[in-house]
Amino acid sequence: MTRFAQLWRTSTVRLTATFILIFSLFAILLLAFITWQSSVQIQRQQANDIDREVRVLQRIDATQGIRALAFALERISRAPGPGVYYLGDATGQYLLGNVTDVPPDVLIEPGIYSFDYERANPFIDPPDGAESPPRRIRTGFAVVRSVELTNGMRLVVGRDVVERQGFSAIIVQSFLFGVLGIILFSLVAGGITARRVLRRIDTIRDTSTKIMSGNLSERVPVTRRNDEFDGLATNLNAMLDRIEQLLQGLKEVTDNVAHDLKTPLTRLRNQAETALRDGASDETRQQALETTIAESDRLIQTFNALLMIARAEAGAPSGALADVDVSAVVADVAELYGPVAEDEGIVVETGIDADVHLHANRELIGQAMVNLLENAVKYAKPEGEGQGRITVGLRRLNDRVLIEVADNGPGIPEADRKRVLERFVRLEKSRSEHGSGLGLSLVDAVARLHGGEFRIEDSAPGVRAVIDLPGA
Repeated sequence: MTRFAQLWRTSTVRLTATFILIFSLFAILLLAFITWQSSVQIQRQQANDIDREVRVLQRIDATQGIRALAFALERISRAPGPGVYYLGDATGQYLLGNVTDVPPDVLIEPGIYSFDYERANPFIDPPDGAESPPRRIRTGFAVVRSVELTNGMRLVVGRDVVERQGFSAIIVQSFLFGVLGIILFSLVAGGITARRVLRRIDTIRDTSTKIMSGNLSERVPVTRRNDEFDGLATNLNAMLDRIEQLLQGLKEVTDNVAHDLKTPLTRLRNQAETALRDGASDETRQQALETTIAESDRLIQTFNALLMIARAEAGAPSGALADVDVSAVVADVAELYGPVAEDEGIVVETGIDADVHLHANRELIGQAMVNLLENAVKYAKPEGEGQGRITVGLRRLNDRVLIEVADNGPGIPEADRKRVLERFVRLEKSRSEHGSGLGLSLVDAVARLHGGEFRIEDSAPGVRAVIDLPGA
């Protein structure tokens, strides 16, 4: 009972039971309608046969006389079958027919009646020299029509309904067997269907249980049937892959945050401890305070970058989207970083199409450009001899707008071009270079916020960073 109660609580079993009930009721109603229609048609056919025979006999009496009527009635009375015939005089006394006893009210008032009757089998003329078969009395129940002829005689014509009732009983019996078969078939089909559905659901539930226990590599099995459960399993597996990636990224971010924050915080503590030592000079304390402020600014920049990435990924930038002259934004940032690049011995070249407007956030587009140019200035140092070079470009390509920042530095290996877009990822293993590893993550978030994409390409030599945005 417990197992049945558990099954009954599942939506699959309840829905299956509901469908079985609806299907069975529909089938029962259909079979009942067919049975009723069959019985009605049989009754209607018998009534039509009775009316037709009455009209024929009345026509014979009117056109050919009583002798022809008696001859015809005698002939059809001797024929085997369900026919019931009675002809009486004006007082109702029996003259001929295969029924000799008719209730008086049938003879008094013409109409349609039903009654029990007895009749003997008609004589069958035996072959020469053979004995006549014995007469047997037959009982039955008949539906008749009583009419008065033009000469005052009483004519009763009817049909035995026992055979009809037997046929109706056969129909009812077939109906009951059909209903029983439908119910059994529905139960078997519903049980098989519910079992298959529950098996697939149990597979998904078992997989989710293993995942919740900590095994994030588990996936929902996908069959070759390509049904709706396979579609659900595929989507769930894709979601699980994404969750696993996010958790892995979160673990890496946590490790990187711990490392990146631990070092400056340790320096802050050391500087403060140095300034508080007995005998520390004013110059030492001044230098400690300046170092503390510098380290605090870097920490604030890190947290501001994280906050800006979170806002961009959430689709809630600090300002509303508006019509922005992207050409002016890119040109301003390139001009701003020109002197910084010159101090590093790097040449900045621009190729910016004029009057390019987008529905965008000016602050975020500007910040993305700042991040790209800071990276370019940091790494645009060719290996060996040569001058560093940065190219800033803005152009339209069909219905797209491409913002490009290229350098001729050492470049980024192809295997790492996706990884550097993750937060706190820095290809410099020692992590001694200034930076938090959030710059390219912010650029990627800004591109996705504006319905575009950010990709890193090979500039041969160096790197080309491309922000690909929709032009409309």
